[in-house]
Amino acid sequence: MDRNDVDWTGYIPAITTPFNASGELDLAALERQLTWLVEQRMHGVILAGTSGEWFAMSTAERATLFAEAAKIIGGQITVLAGCNAFTADEAIEHARAAENAGLDGILLTPPPYVVPTDREVVAFYTEVCAATGMPVCVYNWPRGCIVDLDIPVLGELASIGNVVAIKNSTGDFGRFLQGLYELGDQVRYFGIPTSRLGADLVDLGHGDGLMGAGAVLGADHPEFWRALERGDRETALRLGERDRILMSRWFTPDYGARFGNAQAILKTALRLRGVPAGHVRRPLLELEPPEVARVEATMRELGIETVPLR
Repeated sequence: MDRNDVDWTGYIPAITTPFNASGELDLAALERQLTWLVEQRMHGVILAGTSGEWFAMSTAERATLFAEAAKIIGGQITVLAGCNAFTADEAIEHARAAENAGLDGILLTPPPYVVPTDREVVAFYTEVCAATGMPVCVYNWPRGCIVDLDIPVLGELASIGNVVAIKNSTGDFGRFLQGLYELGDQVRYFGIPTSRLGADLVDLGHGDGLMGAGAVLGADHPEFWRALERGDRETALRLGERDRILMSRWFTPDYGARFGNAQAILKTALRLRGVPAGHVRRPLLELEPPEVARVEATMRELGIETVPLR
């Protein structure tokens, strides 16, 4: 199995998991949110990623999320399952739930907090991959996992039988580019910026897209990639600039939140535009009123109409 065995491409956001104000999983809101994402022509979605608060969900809830999303989307777009966990056994259980639900693949970070060695990282992925036949996307997420996988380690992981993609969210752009050039022919490579440089890389045939967060801008996100496909560079750069504005106002260069927490920012922004993204679940807290105002100001700056928060 390699990059040619999947068609993952373009903009595939890690979506928010809707919880109601009492903290319960809100499946009705999930259906409305996923319907909106399909209507906005996302190339795919990622369930239970960092934006989806996997760390606050039980194993049963994650399995329910996978199964319900599969029913709602019904094969219209790619659906990947976030299987992040502290142990291989836990990750395998999530992967099997994704496979039972009929999802298209899994996204997996190294164990967070643990700070594993290179050898331990390779052993972790090898064990999980051996237990599932699903296509796997390796997720390098230094801010959350405290390890920044270097190119030799990513190369070892790319050689595992069912690893078909890498989402490389390193803050070291030189390392990102090195991985793109060395591994892009072997695995699909995500994290291409929606900038002039990103457009140049795509024009040169490098990279497969962006696994972003939340899809706050709706159709603007996937349209960046479609515009490049049809040779409309001007439109792509205009849309990409909107994404850069959002990222610079709300997030730091290593993808941390400038205020509050990332999940609350994304959920607040989506709710402001009428998408039922839900509330955050503790230990996360909702944004304070001045922080909500910052989100709303960015939405107005981008010309997005807002509605009262519910």
